[in-house]
Amino acid sequence: MMSLPRYTIEPPDILMLQAVKVVPKPPYVVEPFDGLLIRAAGALPDQPIADAFFVDPEGMIDLGPSYGKVKVVGLTIDGAKDAIRKQLSTILEEPEVSVSLAVSSGSQQIVGEHLVGPDGYVNLGTYGSVYVTGLTLEEAKVAIEKQLSLKLEDPEVIVDMFSYNSKKYYIITQGGGFGDNVVPVPITGNETILDAIATLGGISQVSSTKIWIARPARNGQSCEQILPVNWKDISSGALTATNYQILPGDRVFIAEDSLIRLDAVVSKLTRPFERVFGFASLGVATVDRTVNFTQISN
Repeated sequence: MMSLPRYTIEPPDILMLQAVKVVPKPPYVVEPFDGLLIRAAGALPDQPIADAFFVDPEGMIDLGPSYGKVKVVGLTIDGAKDAIRKQLSTILEEPEVSVSLAVSSGSQQIVGEHLVGPDGYVNLGTYGSVYVTGLTLEEAKVAIEKQLSLKLEDPEVIVDMFSYNSKKYYIITQGGGFGDNVVPVPITGNETILDAIATLGGISQVSSTKIWIARPARNGQSCEQILPVNWKDISSGALTATNYQILPGDRVFIAEDSLIRLDAVVSKLTRPFERVFGFASLGVATVDRTVNFTQISN
């Protein structure tokens, strides 16, 4: 077993992003679904104001039954502070208010799974799109943070793979004269011949134990590599000499049983004649019955 080269991102991989530091650049304008940390000195004893309040879809925050709602969407943090102080002044005597951003709704667009589209980009919502095809995870992290820095202050994210979809190997099973079956399987770097056969649930009834890996040639080489597999050694002997590690792009080829192939060929050749003879026999039987029925009637 060997370690594969550094994984490069390609469509349709899925990336997992986690936000470590997501601080909007000032002046920040409050948006729906933001969370504001609001503290007010001198509030009613039974209804203190010292918590995070979320902006509803209408752009309002609900301070409680006694204080009512305040519209803050579209305001800066200082503007929201003034609007909240004005609202509380109708109930409280010279309230002192502090407001800070607890949760930005934009961070919800960053965190989670992101599909690499056919064009090679991942979509970050209002923060734009980033081209990540051909990049390693470390390079993708740098590219994504660079894009986020257009609207965020020194952003920091964690980029990891959620689903390895672009790197595959193929299991090709000859069908004994009835067509080949091809199964694409995502690869993570630790698969062997035994894993490939287990993916199929074992060797089918039309297959033989003649198996090999057809490995495509790398760039600059003229021919592919054929690696014969000794299935008996792998399965009953538990020997690993030919239990090769599978690499991206490999074709695991399972040859058909020659007797089943011969039976299929013979069946294909004789089936048309069987049908012709069947139709002829049916026609003769129909004529005989018609003649017999006519004779009986007379």
